[in-house]
Amino acid sequence: MKATLIKYILDFKRPSGTSRGVMTEKETWFIILEKDGKKGIGECGILRGLSLDDRPDYSDKLQWACNNIHLGKNTLWEALREYPSIQFGIEQAFLSLESNDPMILFPSAFAEGQKSIPINGLIWMGTPEFMKEQIDEKIAQGFDCIKLKIGAIDFDEELRLIRYIRTHFPPEKVEIRVDANGGFDKSNALYKLNQLSELKLHSIEQPIKQKQPDSMSELCKKTPLPIALDEELIGVTNYNDKENLLQKIQPQYIILKPSLVGGFKGTQEWIEIAEKLNIGWWITSALESNIGLNAIAQWTFTLNNPMPQGLGTGSLYTNNIDSPLIVQNGHLWYKNNLDWKSNSVLGF
Repeated sequence: MKATLIKYILDFKRPSGTSRGVMTEKETWFIILEKDGKKGIGECGILRGLSLDDRPDYSDKLQWACNNIHLGKNTLWEALREYPSIQFGIEQAFLSLESNDPMILFPSAFAEGQKSIPINGLIWMGTPEFMKEQIDEKIAQGFDCIKLKIGAIDFDEELRLIRYIRTHFPPEKVEIRVDANGGFDKSNALYKLNQLSELKLHSIEQPIKQKQPDSMSELCKKTPLPIALDEELIGVTNYNDKENLLQKIQPQYIILKPSLVGGFKGTQEWIEIAEKLNIGWWITSALESNIGLNAIAQWTFTLNNPMPQGLGTGSLYTNNIDSPLIVQNGHLWYKNNLDWKSNSVLGF
């Protein structure tokens, strides 16, 4: 078996704002496996400044994984616990190689184009005018679940934007999720949560920065608005540590990004623990190209979670890999009458 690495820079159509700054591009890596005339592909999507594996030896570790591909998926996964995005890329590449069709990792009614996955419409941070423009666009496109990134502009302005949605669309028409990306201070987080709860929101992601388990636990006990942990899960790779974290904080939800929490296997561990503790969950992509998004979407469908998932960000880039993934009326579809267009960069 031969493993080849390809680095690929994804360019945003327009600068995309988060509470950690503005992104104009995102680097990703593709692992191409070849064996007996067949090929498989997996994506290692790293988020600089957020991923556990954002470290100087990342490319060296990628090369090590390729040089030792003969060890197999399971041995490599265990050896790469500190490199969740590489774990995920390895899992994908092996599933792709073993499949009759390298782009069908999990055969299902979704992969056959018969069923879809409900998703949330993501509103990026920016000026109030830009955010309002996005909100109007998503609702016109048929989304009934909207997710707003908050924490970058004035909080009162953000409340006004959410009120704008609520004035026109009651909770039974449009579900609103907000993501603070750890942007609130623990001293005033509960005050802000009380204000947000008046607007009948579904939940808030990561209101305060991660690694403050006592403060987050207290917030989850007192909150009038369901709290979902996101960044809090990054870097917790041991099963017992995962269990201890959720038992201590007792959040209402957890949000799982396979690229950031150890691929399918690492995500499945979190789901198992969450369900044991009666904690809700949903899956979210992490700005992967359509290669990674395809893998996440196909796997997510097999989990039978009826909630809107956080998928479908492939349209953000000018140079994404053309794929059959299409968003229609707030749902992600795999239109198998459309082909993955040949991409010379990947050699497929």
